[in-house]
Amino acid sequence: MLVRRTSRASLVTAALAVAVLALAGCDSGSGTKSGKASGPSVIAPGKPGEAAETLSAQDAAKQRADDDSPNSADFAYARMMIDHHTQALEMAELAPKQAESGRLKRLAARIAAAQGPEITTMKSWLKTHNGRRTVTEHEHAAMPGMATQAQLKKLRTAKGKAFDKLFLKLMITHHDGAITMATDVKAQGNNIQIEEMADDVIAQQTSEINRMREMS
Repeated sequence: MLVRRTSRASLVTAALAVAVLALAGCDSGSGTKSGKASGPSVIAPGKPGEAAETLSAQDAAKQRADDDSPNSADFAYARMMIDHHTQALEMAELAPKQAESGRLKRLAARIAAAQGPEITTMKSWLKTHNGRRTVTEHEHAAMPGMATQAQLKKLRTAKGKAFDKLFLKLMITHHDGAITMATDVKAQGNNIQIEEMADDVIAQQTSEINRMREMS
């Protein structure tokens, strides 16, 4: 009798185990199906002439991350930095004839050598992206670090040590303004090329500010 009871108990236990496994298999299968469909869907608008598509939230986020289409901050940065760099070139071009310090003349030459090609690159970027190339009055007024016409007039007439002192003062302020603009576009822009140009401005002009402060 004991043996029979044990056998029946074993059969019951085995049957229960099979049922549990079967239920687990069903749950697993249904979980997989629901897992594929889980999460909110996102309607992504298509490009001009193309239909919209439905994406998972994850795919939509990836698509947004891959999209570096220029926004208004990118265009404004390129326009303003062209004007900003142009003024720096005007100041640097005075150094060979009016500066006393050989070190300052070399610094001015490096500034011109770096910012000239950057202007060309930004003009090319605007042309590629069909961007307006002239700054508005509001954009011009918003550019930090720009020397006034009165300050530029004084710099053009200065000679020797007086030129060196004024040049360093104006150019440090000018570089500080460029770094502010570059930092802002890194936070507000969307285009990777503009971000890379902004990174270059920050690195290069921070280094030049340190040199100029040593010379002041």
